[in-house]
Amino acid sequence: MLWAAGGWLLLCLLPSILRARASPESGPGSPLCQQSPTKVSCKGVGLQKFPKELGQGIKYLELSNNFIQNLSGSNMPGLGQLEYLDVCFNQLESVSAAALAELPRLRSLLLGSNHLDRNYLANGEAFHLLRNIEVLDLSVNNLESHMASWYISNLTSLRVLDLSGNTMTKLLAGTFRNSPRLRQLDLSNNYVMEIQEGAFEPLEELQVLNLAFNSLHCISGFSLTQLRVLNLSHNALELFSEEEGAQPYLLRVLDLSHNRLLSFPELPRAHDLTHLNLSNNLIASLLPGSPYPREFIVPYKEMQRFNRTVRPVATLTHVADLDLSNNRLELFPFSFFRSLGSLHSLSLARNCLQDVARESVTNGTELSVRSLDLHSNALRVLPRWFFHSLPHLESMDLGSNSLQPCESQGSDQGRNLGGDSHTSAPGDTCTPFYNVPHLKHLSLSENNISRLQPHAFSGTPLLSLDLSGNRDLSMPTGALAGLELSLQELSLRDNQMDEAALPCLGTLRALDLSGNRLSLLPPGLSCSPLESLDVRNNNLQALGAAGSWSRSLRAVSVAGNPWSCCSLGWLDALRAAGVAVPDLRQARCVFQEHGRNISARITGTPRWICPRAEGTASLALLVALMGLSLLVVWVFCLLRKGRKAPGCAGLESNRVGVSQPHPKGQGPAEERPPDSTTKV
Repeated sequence: MLWAAGGWLLLCLLPSILRARASPESGPGSPLCQQSPTKVSCKGVGLQKFPKELGQGIKYLELSNNFIQNLSGSNMPGLGQLEYLDVCFNQLESVSAAALAELPRLRSLLLGSNHLDRNYLANGEAFHLLRNIEVLDLSVNNLESHMASWYISNLTSLRVLDLSGNTMTKLLAGTFRNSPRLRQLDLSNNYVMEIQEGAFEPLEELQVLNLAFNSLHCISGFSLTQLRVLNLSHNALELFSEEEGAQPYLLRVLDLSHNRLLSFPELPRAHDLTHLNLSNNLIASLLPGSPYPREFIVPYKEMQRFNRTVRPVATLTHVADLDLSNNRLELFPFSFFRSLGSLHSLSLARNCLQDVARESVTNGTELSVRSLDLHSNALRVLPRWFFHSLPHLESMDLGSNSLQPCESQGSDQGRNLGGDSHTSAPGDTCTPFYNVPHLKHLSLSENNISRLQPHAFSGTPLLSLDLSGNRDLSMPTGALAGLELSLQELSLRDNQMDEAALPCLGTLRALDLSGNRLSLLPPGLSCSPLESLDVRNNNLQALGAAGSWSRSLRAVSVAGNPWSCCSLGWLDALRAAGVAVPDLRQARCVFQEHGRNISARITGTPRWICPRAEGTASLALLVALMGLSLLVVWVFCLLRKGRKAPGCAGLESNRVGVSQPHPKGQGPAEERPPDSTTKV
């Protein structure tokens, strides 16, 4: 009974003992915290109070992901050297002036994801002691506009401020009056609908401004000329225009994606701009003088005053990356992009492009574009001069259009693209992808290509080619001729092909044949140094030529085929070569039992279900009968030997006659001949 009572007492005290071990009073010496001479990390260890006995000389203290509710002066002695304090993701409501007075050298204070909207008046008063603070994170604290203004009202040394994820609805004119040294400001994920005039005027050193995910409708008279990075994505902007003046802007990155812009923004003095994102807007035309769509009204006087005949890209000579995807463009206007002399990456994906505008195209019209994305449009043909005007093109995505590759024959293979013609003939129905001198990556997925013409890519040094999603694609012999020494990646996925004729692609490393109806692999693959092969969802029963790939192949995907359970030698070869088969557990094979086809998992199929060949079965039966005969003879001899039967000795030595005892008084009997026997 005494032992039982002691056991119950121990069980009752166990939670208290465990809490004591993890108690915040134990300080950083607890194994839950990690400590070095100047750094202590107690991230996510269940602290409810500020840890005590931190020691002298600590400069970096991390307390994020705990349950601390307040910072008081009694809990923070001896932290005069602290420079970095992270209390994000706690339950912080109160910060006392006495606590912050103990931190004279604090430079970075991270208080994101707490409850600083409570007691904000007293907390803001305490923040006035943070004269040396340079980095402040007040994100996700449910702060309204006036609360945020109060918290930073006296932080004159502030360089980086994060106010994202709060409930601010407007930026007041005096919010940043006492933060003139601010360089990075994050106001994203708020509800800002209004920016009062002069709100950013004191921020003469501001370089990075994030206003994404707010509710701004108009930016007129943008005056932050010193700004380098501006993110205004995911708002409701219908207008963006610069302030009139002579001073050039230093802006390099501008993100205006996911807004309601009707036209290209007016950026006449953004000479240093290199990255411009205008995706997911309502831009219907890039040609000067184009009217707004009829369904849109013009609610802002600034938009009515905007001179549409001015060409806004005339000074954007340094733009290298331009994203116009997911708009309403119907034409690809070369004249618009002509002045973008540094443009390397251009995306017009997910628009309504049907044709390439031929206006003002001359012999000298060339774009410096290297990467062009035109997928998900309505293009039916690209004329020969289109490629001639893109002499540096290396990567091109034309997926989800209606383009048919032309056949290259005779003199076409050696002729320069474009010739003297800059318009496509009225009857042109195909696009010439041959003899494009620098094109290395091409996607023609989902273009409804029914037949790939011979030598379609001859003279084009493709490294990767995507022909997936072209249902019932026919690939006759010679379709990929000319790519034998360059092609490294080929995708023929989801084409529902019964067969595919491939040449000897001597550099092919990755091949995707999944989603077809192949019962045999293309014979030309035996000379390809494949490293990755995907043959899922076909009609394959065995994987031929597995041995020829064993030296190079690293991974193969095989699920979704009716593999033969009795022809898995290819799998043994792959395993022996160390080739990974990541979906082997999902793969199944088929065997016959009592005239029925039975499906089973490859990994759990016994080999004895497979029938043996007739010759092998006969030989096995003969060997079994001979063994049984020898066993019978051996047993018989043992029995005879046990009865002293000398006849069995002949199995090991010559037979010897047995002498009869002679009667009394008589001499020895005559010897019998060796071959005579005596009955017993």
